[in-house]
Amino acid sequence: MAFLELDTHTLHYRIDGEHGTWLMFCNSLGTDLHMWDEQVAALAGHFRILRYDRRGHGESSAPPAPHALADLGADALALMDAFHIERTAFCGLSIGGLVAQWVAINAPQRLSHVVVCASAARIGSEESWRTRALAVAAHGLAPLRAATAERWFGDAFRRDAATRVGQILDSFEATSVPGYLGCCAALGAADLHAQLGQIHVPLLAIAGDDDAVCPPSDLRHIAERTGGALEVLPGRHLVNVESAAGFSAALQRFLL
Repeated sequence: MAFLELDTHTLHYRIDGEHGTWLMFCNSLGTDLHMWDEQVAALAGHFRILRYDRRGHGESSAPPAPHALADLGADALALMDAFHIERTAFCGLSIGGLVAQWVAINAPQRLSHVVVCASAARIGSEESWRTRALAVAAHGLAPLRAATAERWFGDAFRRDAATRVGQILDSFEATSVPGYLGCCAALGAADLHAQLGQIHVPLLAIAGDDDAVCPPSDLRHIAERTGGALEVLPGRHLVNVESAAGFSAALQRFLL
């Protein structure tokens, strides 16, 4: 395993593919870099792919909570700097999509394209994330497994792809509680509605048609405010897993 050592934490990362331009992936809350396995398999022949575990997720360590969205964006920029990446395409899902928007607003010169998936300019409310954090602090993540499965995947996919779903939910349960709580704080405070008009990087928004967390209307709003394109695919919140082939094809059309 490969790690980038920062002042307060380490980031676990992987690089796949040897040719083409850079493409970075940023995972959702409670997942690790393996949520992108299907995209890496489909796209590593066309891009040099950098994916990483967000602080407090997967094999990355967790600095003291709380975290801010700017901290998560700084982690992405630190990885770019470590590998002397002047410009990259950046694809993020859910909180990863917020990171993608933050980088497009605050460091647009570092991005060639931005893909915002199953995300919003604001996800939930400060109160809802505080309530979630209190529950996780008291009881851990295991009690949330069943409800998370329903939010992330449709009924048929949970039945037909039970092994893949189980792997992702195991990763969810294994997430560091301090890391999860830190990111809940970042989500509770993050609101980019007023800054969307500052995004001028070519943008693709991808929504799951049955996603109750970040419905297609949230992604349509981002696309309209930024002059970007919208693609709606079958699936719930982890639409890149549930509609893996269609998702990877949409990325390839947009980026190549």
